[in-house]
Amino acid sequence: MSATAAVEAALGRIGKAEPALGAFTDVTGERARAKAATVDASGVAGPLAGVPFAVKNLFDVEGLATRAGSKINRELAPARRDAALIRRLEAAGAVLVGALNMGEYAYDFTGENVHDGPSRNPHDATRMSGGSSGGSGAAVGAGLVPLALASDTNGSIRVPSALCGTFGLKPTFGRLSRAGTFPFVHSLDHLGPLANSVGLLAAAYDAMQGPDSDDPYATERPAEPASPRLEDGFADLRIATLGGYFANGGDADCFEAVARVAEFLGAERVVELPEAARARAAAYVITASEGAALHLDRLRTRAEDFDPAVRDRMIAGATIPAAFVARAHRFRRWFAEAAAKLFEEVDVLLAPATPCRAPKLGQTTLMLNGETVPLRPNVGVFTQPISFIGLPVVCAPIFLDSGLPLGVQIIAAPWKEAAALRVARALEKAGVAFVRDMGAAS
Repeated sequence: MSATAAVEAALGRIGKAEPALGAFTDVTGERARAKAATVDASGVAGPLAGVPFAVKNLFDVEGLATRAGSKINRELAPARRDAALIRRLEAAGAVLVGALNMGEYAYDFTGENVHDGPSRNPHDATRMSGGSSGGSGAAVGAGLVPLALASDTNGSIRVPSALCGTFGLKPTFGRLSRAGTFPFVHSLDHLGPLANSVGLLAAAYDAMQGPDSDDPYATERPAEPASPRLEDGFADLRIATLGGYFANGGDADCFEAVARVAEFLGAERVVELPEAARARAAAYVITASEGAALHLDRLRTRAEDFDPAVRDRMIAGATIPAAFVARAHRFRRWFAEAAAKLFEEVDVLLAPATPCRAPKLGQTTLMLNGETVPLRPNVGVFTQPISFIGLPVVCAPIFLDSGLPLGVQIIAAPWKEAAALRVARALEKAGVAFVRDMGAAS
């Protein structure tokens, strides 16, 4: 299929699905058609040539205000340059078709935006897509585009990936440039792709790698392409399931999904990541404090223009004593060292991505372990301890039945994205992990 045909098909699907799905906030049709024609004329080859993609609307897109899910940012001047990762994907032949809905300022786990409306789950429009990259999960899960970019601070790639039934990659912290994106928490923010296949996920990851002088957090490590190793299998990898904290506090289905993956992989060993609950608490302290600090001026002058729930969390974050934040960072170093010791014994760890399947839109509580708990802070119970220390993770979609999808985190040591992608590819080939055909993709 030509790039032009692929882009026209994607734009047609978006036109039919929106605004009911709530995935897109901007469609860049004119730009996409021009880029597709250029790709066709140039004869660009490769796995990304002509692939339509969209980005969470915290990525700078030339000509659009970078709204970051907010009301306030819509008043910003249009971006004069695309974000670094958009430029790298388009250099590889991919074609941007639009910007995607998200939770306000990325402080969200549900995919519900008070300004743009919720992004809806493609498998059940009455349910959440997950956040804060809900539009990214919904767009790929519904088959509108095969590839989307998102951010993950505490789980915002993995939660929508799990709830919407897509593959998602949160790379090692610093692996991909964040230049040209609106931040949430500088010391925790990651960028990465969601895709309808592991091959496309790896190809996008490979195209986006490389240091960037415009991002002080971007690593100087050389690129390590994952695509050539996808078919290496998992026989040489030491794989274990995370127990303890990661085997409690969720619905039985979430743990059954992990058990099914472990059985296929022959992963009989169960290990523990010590003090994971404390890691989650420390991640909350850093998130709330840094997130609030970024928005203090807006909170002082434009408080009424925030989502009230986001505003209240930020105000609370602004009151956290500096000593608590310093203690959280000290613990973070200890926790990273504990994980490094664990990775001396194993190569890959398995854990649930969420504690439940997609909740209903508007739902505010969950029933976990027989106890009613607040929904919003608990959707990321299994993702936060992992992103807290920047480990690379592939979220694989698991369908136990004809109902809603679940997600399993495939966690590797820092800079070992290829190991997690190899395991995901083996699951995909065997039909254990797959993206359900929504009847929209061409």
